[in-house]
Amino acid sequence: MTEKVKVRIDGEVIAATPGQTILEVARANDKYIPALCYMEGLSAVGACRLCMVEVAGVARLLPACTTPVQEGLAVNTSSPQLQSYRKIALELLFAERNHVCAVCVSSGHCELQSLAQEHGITYIRYPYNFPKLAVDTTHPRFVLDQNRCILCSRCVRTCDEIEGAHVWDVSGRGIQSRLVSELKRPWGEATTCTSCGKCVQACPTGAMAEKGWGVEEMTKRPAVVSRLTSMREGQ
Repeated sequence: MTEKVKVRIDGEVIAATPGQTILEVARANDKYIPALCYMEGLSAVGACRLCMVEVAGVARLLPACTTPVQEGLAVNTSSPQLQSYRKIALELLFAERNHVCAVCVSSGHCELQSLAQEHGITYIRYPYNFPKLAVDTTHPRFVLDQNRCILCSRCVRTCDEIEGAHVWDVSGRGIQSRLVSELKRPWGEATTCTSCGKCVQACPTGAMAEKGWGVEEMTKRPAVVSRLTSMREGQ
């Protein structure tokens, strides 16, 4: 039997398994920590920085999705500082690309939109970049809209770790980073793509969608992708 460690999350003492991350322990015990790049069943990368938490004795904020628990860890998941930080991170995501919710197929079913509403974001305090980004419609079933991509890499990890095709990757650096398929081939010309649609279901926004859906109609089922991992691990 694996020996447990005791951690304190928002004042409550919780028994955790060594190797678990703060985010895994928190969610297993109904402690809410927001995140966009994290998805159960995929490796954690700490890309979105929305799951940052305060840890007693540590001067800086730590990403809950990649920080393992240890005996005596004391974590605060919600404070004025954290709320302010998360609001800034969300606003910068909106300012970086062209997120026009009113004409998006995932409006009403978008994780970015939901978190913005949850954090009371009604306007963006930063200047919009308004980049000129392409929409890839070459695939017969799916579409990639770079305007709505937040570079969470959930599609990249899903295709690599679950489907095993590794069609997707991130090219470029910093604000010039872009999601690419097969070394910048159009999606419809990617020979390794199996057209399984797992990347579309994993996408938290309207960046990836199925063709034929109108505004507010595209719903995602990321839990289906997560269950595939747990089913394979149980075999």
